[in-house]
Amino acid sequence: MSGTTTGLFHHVELWVEDLRRAEEQWSPVLLALGCTPFQNWEVGRSWRLGEAYLVMEQSPALRPGGHDRLRAGLNHLAVHGSRSAVGAALAAGWTLRVDTGTAVHLVDGQGFELEVVCGEEN
Repeated sequence: MSGTTTGLFHHVELWVEDLRRAEEQWSPVLLALGCTPFQNWEVGRSWRLGEAYLVMEQSPALRPGGHDRLRAGLNHLAVHGSRSAVGAALAAGWTLRVDTGTAVHLVDGQGFELEVVCGEEN
């Protein structure tokens, strides 16, 4: 890889059936992880950390049927985080799936799973 970019991802885009619900659940978690709001348009939102950003979009091209992490495609996102980010997720209505002590797996109201990997100091 060449150039001045850092990290593996430029951005990750998740298509959601309910943008309002996704924003209500994801925004508190992303803010707790140190992200800042980046873009805001009629059918989408994004949050940035460094050079990378996460997009939530309710695209008009979305096929109905909802997200299923057990089907081919995205199973979950894993991020470096903290217990405070986990607390923000739970307060925003996420469901705890697994807590290994180091990694906490959470599921939002639309079936997306987020793994928060908590460092020793967190």
